[in-house]
Amino acid sequence: MTGENWVQERALTSVRPHARRLLFPSLALVIVVGAGSFGYFFLDEWGQRFVALGGAIVALLVLWMLPLLSWLSTQYLITTRRIVVRRGLFVRTRQEVLLSRSYDVSVRQAGLQRAFRSGDLLINIGLDRPIVLRDVPRAELVQRALSDVMEASTASIATVRRPAEAADQVTRRSRVSR
Repeated sequence: MTGENWVQERALTSVRPHARRLLFPSLALVIVVGAGSFGYFFLDEWGQRFVALGGAIVALLVLWMLPLLSWLSTQYLITTRRIVVRRGLFVRTRQEVLLSRSYDVSVRQAGLQRAFRSGDLLINIGLDRPIVLRDVPRAELVQRALSDVMEASTASIATVRRPAEAADQVTRRSRVSR
């Protein structure tokens, strides 16, 4: 190594999008199983029974299994050094963002997200578009934790950016107070 003080990386949290996304697929599961059972047991001909059963199986795959697998295949891992975003059901993507490169975390909440205390975390790393963690449960708590970890980061990029931002804020405050 280079002789620097190296701190071991620890996982702070691993979250998935809010489970509220599974409400409609779960309702579809109950309705499709009920309709498929009704069609299978109350239709007289075997051909009609198997069509009802086949339709119910296809509807379960599309309305319940795919949303469930999509929800399970999205994961946000937050460590003391980085954020790892894993997405994708058929095509798997993995994106890593070093916390030392990011300098702003904000929360965006829509109507239902506010009711369930979830939200979209926008992590600004200085590129054109911020990294978005969609529908994170307890978004404000995760935002505060990320801000604390980013503030404690001692990487060179973070230390170069922060003094400039602090000087800009002091300048803005002095202009406002005049």
